[in-house]
Amino acid sequence: MLPLFLRTFGLVFLAEMGDKTQLSTLALSSCPGGGASHPRLAVFLGSASALCATSAIAALCGGWIAARVNPRWISAASGALFIAFGIAALRGAFRAG
Repeated sequence: MLPLFLRTFGLVFLAEMGDKTQLSTLALSSCPGGGASHPRLAVFLGSASALCATSAIAALCGGWIAARVNPRWISAASGALFIAFGIAALRGAFRAG
């Protein structure tokens, strides 16, 4: 169980580095609020709770889906969505630039 925990931790940690969630947390903890930044503990607890909630939903849904759908279809759909999101991001970047 420990190897799976470490692998999951590493993948999620790397995936979350520099994403919108981290940047939002950074902005909230440094945002002026009456001359001072927001309390860092409140920002940390809020962002950590949100990540835990979304991860719990993903783990529960993943288990439910895995019991009903062939893993090859899940892998193919994941790859297709990843490519689609990448194309959408590139189109948005070219339109903006």
